[in-house]
Amino acid sequence: MVCVAFKSTKPGSPWRKWLSVKLSYTIVSLCSSFQAVICVIWLSISPPFQDLDTDSYPGKIIIQCNEGSDIWFYSMLGYLGLLAAVSLVLAFMVRTLPDSFNEAKYITFSMLMFCSVWISMIPAYLSTRGKNMVAVEIFAVMASSAGLLGCVFFPKCFIILFKPEMNRNTDLLGKRKN
Repeated sequence: MVCVAFKSTKPGSPWRKWLSVKLSYTIVSLCSSFQAVICVIWLSISPPFQDLDTDSYPGKIIIQCNEGSDIWFYSMLGYLGLLAAVSLVLAFMVRTLPDSFNEAKYITFSMLMFCSVWISMIPAYLSTRGKNMVAVEIFAVMASSAGLLGCVFFPKCFIILFKPEMNRNTDLLGKRKN
């Protein structure tokens, strides 16, 4: 929305017709609906099931989750990766907007951290078996969540707790007097 808002300020801009709250709601609704459709198709065609692995460790039976259709499982994960990549690119594009309107620097770094955690998780996930797969998934979820929250909210918390003199309307609007 910030990108569209700044592009629509130029006279005669075609972006002006896209400037409304409905755009945000529409994008979120469409992307979520598409994700839900992918998951419903995957779960209705070939749902995950319990699988017994007797080959990985001789003498032991490992009960693991078989994702069912690999095509639909990786389609779902690929779509999530596409959304994360688009978010990263958009945040990177608007990072140079004026500071008083811009959270994109923090969002760009947090999305970069999110994408790098999940990209590095793929080889680790594919090379593990059994209960270690769950540990890799949990680590990826926790690390990406901590990265998102830390990169977006840590600078704000730092200013509130350690630099309260910078937490004023004049500083937030960029009207500093030196």
